[in-house]
This record gives sequence, C-alpha cells and structure tokens, in this order.
Amino acid sequence: MLLPRSGYYLTLRNRDTGEVYARYKMGEGDRFSVTFIHSVNKYPLTDTYEIENKTIYVEETTYCSFGAGVQTELNPGETLDKVYVDRPDYKGWAMVIRNIHQDRTNVGYIVGTVSDHVLNVNGEDVSLRDLCGKNAPVRFNYEFWLV
Repeated sequence: MLLPRSGYYLTLRNRDTGEVYARYKMGEGDRFSVTFIHSVNKYPLTDTYEIENKTIYVEETTYCSFGAGVQTELNPGETLDKVYVDRPDYKGWAMVIRNIHQDRTNVGYIVGTVSDHVLNVNGEDVSLRDLCGKNAPVRFNYEFWLV
C-alpha cells in the first residue's frame, strides 16, 4: 500500500555523490524556477521549468540585461517578450524568451560562491547556498518516492 505522501517529487541531489539535499512534491503542469546572477553580465537571470509527462522542461528564461553569454537568436517556436520585473534583486525591464520547451532532465547548477542561486518551488524561495553549500554541484530530477 502506498502512503499518501508517496508520489513524484522534484529532487535536488549532489551531482557527484548522489546525496539528497531536498525534495518537493510536484505534479504535472507545476512550475519551478532558479534565479542567479549571470557570471558574465552580472545581472539576474531566471530559468523557469515545467513538469510535463514526468519530465522537466525549460519553458522560459528571463534576462534582466542583454550582453555576453545571453541568448541572441530565437529558436523555432520561441517568442521574445518585454516584462517589468519588481524584485528585491532587480527592478526594471527584462526580456523573456518563452516557449523554449527543451527537455532538461538532470538539469544542473553549480551553486554560486559570490552570489546565491534561489529556487522558487511551490511559491517558496529556497536559497541553494543555504541548502547545499557554496560551489555545490546540484542536479534536479523528477522522481517517484515511496514515503
């Protein structure tokens, strides 16, 4: 018998050791995002992901500044929008590339040493620096857990 908490979770693991840092219950169509300061242009960047068919897809990326290391051309089906961002780390106009829809199973980040990576999941902001530690290699997966 499966317990009520069993199900699919966004799972954060250490890429090298497999250690589980955290897991978050999510369902089909749910979204999460990771925001960080771009290492080259020094402005916030947010990658937004969606769970679809038990797979993680990147759906949009928000750039708060244009410059080196930032996507310069749209791929087929992608759209570019301008949005106003009002967050503690940035207030102003930003570019959003939408309809990316690329499989990002096992997507990974190296947690910043100078600035944090912040996961927004289920409406909650989670500091990856606090959760995983500076310079931690973090892998994101969508996994079934018996809990």
